[in-house]
Amino acid sequence: MTTTKVYIKEWQQALQKEINHLKKFGGNRFVVSNGRQLSTENPYPYYFDTSMPLGIPVGSTVKLEWGGMTTNGRVLSSEGNGIILGLDDSLGDLISEAFLFHDPWELLQQLIDRFDEMKKSKRKLARVKRLMNPTMETKHPVEKIKGNIHELVLRSKYNPVTFVWGPPGTGKTYTLARVAAHKYFKEKRVLVLSHSNQAVDVLITEITSFVKRKNRFKVGDILRYGAITGERLSNENGITTSQLIEKQDPLLADDRNKLFEERRLLKQDLARSFSTRDSKDLLDLESKIAKVLAKVRQKELQFLKEAYIVGTTLAKAAIDPAVFEQEFDLVILDEASMAYVPQAALAASLGKRLIICGDFKQLPPIASSRDPLVEKWMKEDIFHRTSVVDSLNPDRLHPHLFMLKEQRRMHPGISSFTNQYIYQNLVGDHESVRKSRNKIVDKAPFPGRASVLVDTSFSGMYCINDKRSNSRFNLWQLLLSFQLIHEAYSTGAMSIGYVTPYRAQANLMNILLEDIYKVEKMAGDIIAATVHKFQGSERDVMIFDTVDSEPQQRAGMLLTGKNSERLINVAITRTKGKFLHISNLEFIRQNIYRGKTLRQLVEHQVKHQQRITNQDVGSWIQHQHPDLQWIYARKLEPVFHDIEIARTSITISLPSAMTLSEEWNAALLNRRNGVKLTIISEERWSDLQATQWIEKNFPYPFVIIDTQIIWLGLPLEGVRGIQPPYIAARLNSRMICEQMLGQC
Repeated sequence: MTTTKVYIKEWQQALQKEINHLKKFGGNRFVVSNGRQLSTENPYPYYFDTSMPLGIPVGSTVKLEWGGMTTNGRVLSSEGNGIILGLDDSLGDLISEAFLFHDPWELLQQLIDRFDEMKKSKRKLARVKRLMNPTMETKHPVEKIKGNIHELVLRSKYNPVTFVWGPPGTGKTYTLARVAAHKYFKEKRVLVLSHSNQAVDVLITEITSFVKRKNRFKVGDILRYGAITGERLSNENGITTSQLIEKQDPLLADDRNKLFEERRLLKQDLARSFSTRDSKDLLDLESKIAKVLAKVRQKELQFLKEAYIVGTTLAKAAIDPAVFEQEFDLVILDEASMAYVPQAALAASLGKRLIICGDFKQLPPIASSRDPLVEKWMKEDIFHRTSVVDSLNPDRLHPHLFMLKEQRRMHPGISSFTNQYIYQNLVGDHESVRKSRNKIVDKAPFPGRASVLVDTSFSGMYCINDKRSNSRFNLWQLLLSFQLIHEAYSTGAMSIGYVTPYRAQANLMNILLEDIYKVEKMAGDIIAATVHKFQGSERDVMIFDTVDSEPQQRAGMLLTGKNSERLINVAITRTKGKFLHISNLEFIRQNIYRGKTLRQLVEHQVKHQQRITNQDVGSWIQHQHPDLQWIYARKLEPVFHDIEIARTSITISLPSAMTLSEEWNAALLNRRNGVKLTIISEERWSDLQATQWIEKNFPYPFVIIDTQIIWLGLPLEGVRGIQPPYIAARLNSRMICEQMLGQC
């Protein structure tokens, strides 16, 4: 049996390997623009605009690349759409656009340090040993069990470590919250941990709500420590450190809020126009803020000492002595499948009892290095590494593995696939779930259908690699997905998720939503992201866009690799009432084996008559958006009208071996004087009098007018691989047009 010190040695080596990899190759890359040097003092402070809040912690190490120059630095301030960096080198007064690289390797170094300290504590070493070598014998009195919550209370009282398997919708948060509250009522101290702020927020909110319903809530007893993301938690009274400071020291809270608002306004001024005076004022303001935050810190430390239930992230627990130097009666690690094994070990060291809760059928931890130790300890979850999931059937689960077996989230039309193929019939549906979700199912698109495969076979060769990131995107499936979002929202869906394996596709959807849908001004809640962002959340309607299709010659590893089952499981199981799956069935059947989860999913949907084809587009599109119109592709008058009134430019893509008809030639020749015509084609011919030829074989046709309107699916003549009905889409979006032109 491996000793605890050997485990720790391997964990520290794995962490160091990952640190070395991140330092050498980097990872998270952001575009920053409009950079201005704020002073000539070293470290050289620069202010940059960002397209969105970057969320990089103050003090983090970063690297900046501009032109052929590279320099390191640290984050001095990062709020809103602006960031201040202290750079090691001066790169001049103005920087138009640069790449900012950041990887949280400092958090990994803190973990290494914690293990150095742990080696000196016999008590903590013993706790880690119990985690990594769970005995086959359990000590809780089985005969006293009255239900799921009571069983978990008993397990956590009598056994040092309890593993909880909580498949989606089985009441994991509900159950954990009541166990934590039970310990609180017994005046025991509980530490709630998770890898994400969102997961911590959700669990702390549920604990607080339950304790309040029992009329046993006392301000200061339950504390959310660190950044928060949930609106419900921000509306609670006396849960966060900020709320407690406002109650106990309103003058300090007022000083902090005024300084933050002053900084926000000053950054707005800097974003509009640069002035030496503003830059000096901003640096002085940051110094004042630092002094106020030091006072805030002292208040926070006192709150932590007095709280009975503390909720924070694994990262915060590793870096903040106010957490890792304390002792708790029970530690609850939620969403444990996404935590590194060394993080789970740190959690175990902080309390007398430990509950490890998660779903090892969902996404595993993420690490970059391919070193064997990193693969072993940072790319697989604690459930697998402790062997508590080596055999899975209802009669012989591991003695320390407690499973929640009844899901109440998904309509049975959705869960029928995951219950059978992912959870091997270990999970069933609660009797109420069908009735409770029918209100969502009965709405458009596809009223009365809970699960639908929108099959894009034979619609064209739209899947290409993004030039910057090499991630894949598919503009045709993107527009169909947007139409599904619009149909759902137009008929009252208030919670909509768009999920895809590819970051480039998720980014394009966010651009589209921002440009023509103005999501931030809508009454509903619409989120577009890759799968990892959705773990731990749920939506009324989920749209799963797999992106892959021709002209790609094989499916991506995200959909076929080792963790593809987990990724697809998360995409499906976020859904309450309507799961809309956008995939190219023909491509999947030709490129993915029958045993792979995505192939099983499409075949399951076909078998259960859940498939919608191109033939049905005209029937399900009921709410045309003013900026996205779907038109019969042989009806050319609308596109010719756009060409006729073009003011500045026309760009047309003609895939290999495709030529224009006489109608198209005439329309382009009759364009207004001075309108630039750009043709993207491998072959040249002279009769069009093009202003510019780009000799490239772009795989699908499109027409872009004045960098504002894009026609997708036209010209139609000579396009290979499509079948009727012939459909074209007209999109009015400058941002998408610019993205497309950037790919040519």
